[in-house]
Amino acid sequence: MWLDPLFASATLQDLAAMTLTFAVSLTWLRVMDGLAHRGLIEARLSRKIIHIGTGPLFVLCWNLYSREPSARFWAAAVPLAITLQFVAVGLGWMKDDAAVKAMTRHGNPREILLGPLFYGLIFVACTLVFWRMSPVGITSLMILCGGDGLADIVGRRWGRAKLPYSREKSWVGSAAMWLGGFTFALAFVAAFNAMGVLEPKLDINGAILKLGLISLAAAVTESLPLADVDNLTTTGVAIALGGILF
Repeated sequence: MWLDPLFASATLQDLAAMTLTFAVSLTWLRVMDGLAHRGLIEARLSRKIIHIGTGPLFVLCWNLYSREPSARFWAAAVPLAITLQFVAVGLGWMKDDAAVKAMTRHGNPREILLGPLFYGLIFVACTLVFWRMSPVGITSLMILCGGDGLADIVGRRWGRAKLPYSREKSWVGSAAMWLGGFTFALAFVAAFNAMGVLEPKLDINGAILKLGLISLAAAVTESLPLADVDNLTTTGVAIALGGILF
């Protein structure tokens, strides 16, 4: 892929790609952690910005890796290592006040063992199972990032009209979930398709309706009163429906 001309060895290319992916991911996380720790942005907002931005950056970095089947394992090592760090912080084995402030609602390190942990594990699983050739993994991850992240931000700011079956969720938040998930998914699926990465290549016009339906199903799932596990349920629905439609 993007680094192919620079390396004769696929192993060296994947090692370099993994190093660059770590650098990009950790820089993004530390910048957000630092801003929240210094009080420059609210901790809850920082948590959602991390949620929205980490995934797209990571998925873009997939294109740095070689075309070898083993490349997905090198790529998956990045979210796995970061997730293991989350576990260490959540269990109290490692002290990281900036990360706790940026990624938790109430400042309790054990909160990292819920949403942030599930978020990381989902990225590991989608990288290994779907990799960059399948629109299913890309779609699911982008709905998780763009949709779920925006739903919380928009819902908390403008979500006065609550859903009758889920009083913590709002109509405008669910609309943001659908629109954000659909926009992120369409942008990344279209980009990977244009680069010739997806196998087989998609008819984007036909894919638009499918992405809209998957995003809608994910938005409905996210609207349910399922605290702390919505990362899992939303992504699970997106993967299941994506597997059927694609």
